[in-house]
Amino acid sequence: MRESGQEALFPDDSVPDEMVGYRGTTACQAAGITYRQLDYWARTGLVVPTVRDASGSGTQRLYSFKDILVLKVVKRLLDTGVSLQNIRVAVDHLRVRGVESLAGVTLFSDGASVYECTSPEEIVDLLQGGQGVFGIAVGGTMREVTGTLAEFPAERVEGDRVVPVAQDELARRRQARHAG
Repeated sequence: MRESGQEALFPDDSVPDEMVGYRGTTACQAAGITYRQLDYWARTGLVVPTVRDASGSGTQRLYSFKDILVLKVVKRLLDTGVSLQNIRVAVDHLRVRGVESLAGVTLFSDGASVYECTSPEEIVDLLQGGQGVFGIAVGGTMREVTGTLAEFPAERVEGDRVVPVAQDELARRRQARHAG
């Protein structure tokens, strides 16, 4: 697909590059989970870091933006009483989508099952059953994670090395404001 002049001048950088990663402690803070949960979910394959997995003692896992978004959704589903088994099914559906298409997804649960809705009609059909449900607008969660991650350092894997990602001026100002 050929970019128009405006898209070339103003690329969409609202979603970080897929090869930019965040360490486990940052992922925990952004998703609101404990390191123990993060480690368990990585070892059991629920949410595996896609930028870099741990490969022995001393190596750091690096989680992509999408990984952290999925971690936050998993945490919210757990908080509402959804079983880990049903969460695994929901995560499998989220994994196959690109980050951009996730913004249009709303997950609903009745506490037992998880439903994925991508249009207002699907939401109305689900709610007409009369059963109480709660929803997670993935787009809203995405904006929340983006704001949280702006305050943390990101890293990029280049070969065997992990190098810090240069911050833009806005990120430097945010960091200085929180530090000072």
